[in-house]
Amino acid sequence: MPLVNGYRLLDIIKERKVIAGAFNTTNLETTVGILKAVEESGIPTFIQVAPTNITLAGYEYIVDMVSRYAEKMDTPVALHLDHGKKFEDVKLATRAGFTSVMIDGASYDFEENITFTKKAVDFAKGYGIPVEAELGAILGKEDDHVSEADSKTNPEQVKEFVERTGCDMLAISVGNVHGLEDEPRIDFELLKEINEVSPVPLVIHGGSGIPDEHIQRMVEFNVAKINIASDLRQSYIKSVGKAYEENRNEANLIKVLQNAEDAVFETVHAKILSMNAVEV
Repeated sequence: MPLVNGYRLLDIIKERKVIAGAFNTTNLETTVGILKAVEESGIPTFIQVAPTNITLAGYEYIVDMVSRYAEKMDTPVALHLDHGKKFEDVKLATRAGFTSVMIDGASYDFEENITFTKKAVDFAKGYGIPVEAELGAILGKEDDHVSEADSKTNPEQVKEFVERTGCDMLAISVGNVHGLEDEPRIDFELLKEINEVSPVPLVIHGGSGIPDEHIQRMVEFNVAKINIASDLRQSYIKSVGKAYEENRNEANLIKVLQNAEDAVFETVHAKILSMNAVEV
């Protein structure tokens, strides 16, 4: 089927009571590996890319790769912009054909974040696609300048932020961290408080380091989307590195990249099933 609008994907996720992974792609092999795994699992999913990774292919090429593969799939997939830190990121992704976007104003203070986010929301609404915003800075490589004490989302700000910006999903900080260098410590009490006041579905970034049993609990708190990047990137890099270590004269690029694609598939497929407590 064609790429699904993010609004429709959120509806399907809610109807099926599943948590959608949001898997970060970079190139053709990661894209195909992710989408093969999504189709095999049968669970609706986001595939996404951040502006920091778009330099390899460009927005139009990502849309072309994802939409071409999605056409032959039966499982719904939306293409999402991850961590758009500039309004220009949102404009480029939306005009290229992304079906969901994120605007990340977490580095601003509360009022500035509202103004910054609302501008992106107003623009995206003209294209009929949902916007994910962020309130509370998530620790790790994306925000390594933020202290843990200052990072967590304040539940008292959630309702006002969502209502004034008009965002459709809210990325929150409840002890989750980007990357694999730091250990996440999920504060389920805080997650519960935020869910009780949030008018929109919640998003958790840094899913690679969170134990599966914790992710499985999150569906109880209206978490619709879990971002996964480091796990599958490591799988890809390790596969290519293993090929070189096994044969320093290896020149069969097709074999090396096919194995890397297969490694991404295995990682993503296992993660989708374990996040949703599906037995293999």
